[in-house]
Amino acid sequence: MPTRMSPIAALAGAALALGGCGSQAPGVEPAPSGGATAASVPTTPKPPPALATKPVVVVPGGPPPTKLVVKDLVPGTGKVLAAGQTITVNYVGVLYKGGKEFDSSWQRNQPFSTALSPGSVIKGWVQGLPGMRVGGRRELIIPPSLGYGKAGSPPTIPPNSTLIFVVDLLSTSG
Repeated sequence: MPTRMSPIAALAGAALALGGCGSQAPGVEPAPSGGATAASVPTTPKPPPALATKPVVVVPGGPPPTKLVVKDLVPGTGKVLAAGQTITVNYVGVLYKGGKEFDSSWQRNQPFSTALSPGSVIKGWVQGLPGMRVGGRRELIIPPSLGYGKAGSPPTIPPNSTLIFVVDLLSTSG
């Protein structure tokens, strides 16, 4: 009576035979063995000279505007920003009433990266930053309805606060 090899034993034998002879499957190319590969490390873009120092935010006189105000302080020369892209920026945020700074990437010595989309940043940024060019500095005066609204963002942003941001666009992607 002939003996029959189990399918598992047959597969194991074939694997040993192929592995030992150094052959490879058609269309498969071995990886180079020239050493370890380095993972890419994200780098913080170096700002152009016009954006190298923290801006001084000047609160305009009079009552706060009820609509978004957008003003380019330094025109950029790079790629044009579109909504939904990922941005890397430096920024300063102050309260319109009293001019008190409530947030700044400059204080952390670290640019801020985020998607320019609802839920990632306030509506005033989503509406006020598209069209800006990399290398530019833009001032946004944001009414409460496009900022933190009736709730504010305690303890630093009171309810119904108009905000002023000066944003430096360092890079975009996506």
